Amino acid sequence: MAPSDTSDPTKSSEARRPTALEDIEHRVEEARAQIDATTEKINRRVGRNLPAAIGIGASLGALFLGSLLIPGWDWLFMILAALLIGFTVFELASALRFAGRDVPRVASTVLAVATVPVGFYFGVEGLWFALLVVVAIVTLWRLGEQFRASHRTGIRSVVADIGAGAFVQVYVTFLAGLYVVLVGLDGGEWWTVAGIVIVVMTDIGAYVAGLAFGRRKLAPTISPGKTVEGFIGSILVAVLTGVLLTWILPGLGQPWWVGAILGLLLALVGTMGDLTESLIKRDLGVKDISTWLPGHGGFLDRLDSMLPAAAVVYAASLVVGNFA
Repeated sequence: MAPSDTSDPTKSSEARRPTALEDIEHRVEEARAQIDATTEKINRRVGRNLPAAIGIGASLGALFLGSLLIPGWDWLFMILAALLIGFTVFELASALRFAGRDVPRVASTVLAVATVPVGFYFGVEGLWFALLVVVAIVTLWRLGEQFRASHRTGIRSVVADIGAGAFVQVYVTFLAGLYVVLVGLDGGEWWTVAGIVIVVMTDIGAYVAGLAFGRRKLAPTISPGKTVEGFIGSILVAVLTGVLLTWILPGLGQPWWVGAILGLLLALVGTMGDLTESLIKRDLGVKDISTWLPGHGGFLDRLDSMLPAAAVVYAASLVVGNFA
């Protein structure tokens, strides 16, 4: 005769019930899956890894702001500026070579880095002189390559190569060098900080407003991800940031309306710079200038708004300084 089953059904049911730890782990996995899905949706919307982009951008920004705000750390700013200019020139020259233009990458990079101390110690006049010298050397370099059979091309191709080499130096070296010139001036570091912070906040405002309210495309044939709503959001954030900085930065010493105008101008010029870089990438047939920065693409993909903004910040500092 088989023994009777004396097991308690209540205990069997409790054995199958998940423990408190298992329930917590299950909830954590669900939350993680939801976060990953949301992050992936945002990444598809903005076209890049947004968390990585924010992390790298914040790290670079902290280094630059620290070198500007800590007294006696001008040397660190020059080192960071030289590295940033060098990497950007090299990657843009590489992209142009990939597109068929013969731009000397190493020579262009070394010469661009050499302009940093010139701009810092000799001002804008020194930067202009350095730019002319660099363009002349790059031009002679390309002309000298015509004596090598492997690099010999027609006159139209040579002229295009020379123009591309000069463009790299004007677009990256000179514009970025204006920040170096500003830092070399008495009180210029405050204008540089204001310019960098406003441009960064402009990008953040465009991202947030575009994600939340973006419906109408701003320039679909140039940059499909940009929206009119994002553009409006960037202007509002830039103006507000400019006004706040006139109160927060003691060395700026400007009334609130100067910050508002500066924010408006930087938002407009920054957007133009972003669209200009999109046109460059479109002509070169690439999505990003390089893949050196996770979530950003390349250095130029991060500096596209910063570069033209340098000219506005420098001009604004001169105008206010002359008429304040």
